Amino acid sequence: MNTTIVVGNPKPRSRTASAAAQLAKAFAGHDGATLIDVVDLGPALLGWNEPVVEAAVRRVAESRLVIVASPTYKATYTGLLKLFLDQFAGGTGMQGVVALPLMLGAGPAHAMAPDLLLKPVLVELGATCPAPGLYLMERSFEDGAAIQAYAHRWAPIVHTLLSKEVSHHV
Repeated sequence: MNTTIVVGNPKPRSRTASAAAQLAKAFAGHDGATLIDVVDLGPALLGWNEPVVEAAVRRVAESRLVIVASPTYKATYTGLLKLFLDQFAGGTGMQGVVALPLMLGAGPAHAMAPDLLLKPVLVELGATCPAPGLYLMERSFEDGAAIQAYAHRWAPIVHTLLSKEVSHHV
């Protein structure tokens, strides 16, 4: 399965990336997902037509499954992730992509953030988001129980969608 992880944490190789990798493995059954740690794109995110950013956007657009992950900053996803998502064409930039929004936070107060804030942006870009977003407590996700429960519940629907032939718009 062609899987990509997009991490919008300003800290490279973060807990957010670790949680997203666990989620990708739970759905794909292996560790073969491509990681786009958005922080590594650096200042190129601030412009347009930057080759490194265009390559990352193309990679996401050509993927079948994309995990889009962010820590919770100021009750929403990071501005860093927003800069990256702004590079996609509205309505078609993620056409044919099945996306799963994932957010980590310090407490339960923002548990609805993946569904209320991140998922609508992914849908606006053309992604199909067939499951509720996943919110994980950053201090307790490592045991994998919440990720495994989420994957067990939603994998049949996600895999059904992934088995369908779709057209990608790149």
